[in-house]
Amino acid sequence: MKALGTHLLLELQDCKPELLDDITHIEQAMISAALESGATIVGKSFHKFSPMGVTGILSISESHISVHTWPELGYAAADIFTCGEEFKPMNAAHLLIERLGCKDPHITEIKRGLIAQTATPTLAAVEG
Repeated sequence: MKALGTHLLLELQDCKPELLDDITHIEQAMISAALESGATIVGKSFHKFSPMGVTGILSISESHISVHTWPELGYAAADIFTCGEEFKPMNAAHLLIERLGCKDPHITEIKRGLIAQTATPTLAAVEG
């Protein structure tokens, strides 16, 4: 079986609260992690919540990177999904962990789109 993509789920506990509430820092951390790991950014959206917290998503040619933070708990949830060969999602994960000052990270890796290597797409599957 061949996987179409890799999906990383990051549970980031014991992060620096001040970093988790800084929208500029979150955006810069995500963009630099994506670029340093070989991703091609095609879009982005970030939002600062009141009284605290940030959510952000990068659309990348290879799929997406997203983060949602709870500064009051020192916690962030991040999601990295890729279907590309050049982008290294685990590198991006470790860069995010470092840049959020996370002392207790947990990464779950899921292979997505498991298909038989002999499978060929049908027109119905392509038109979707």
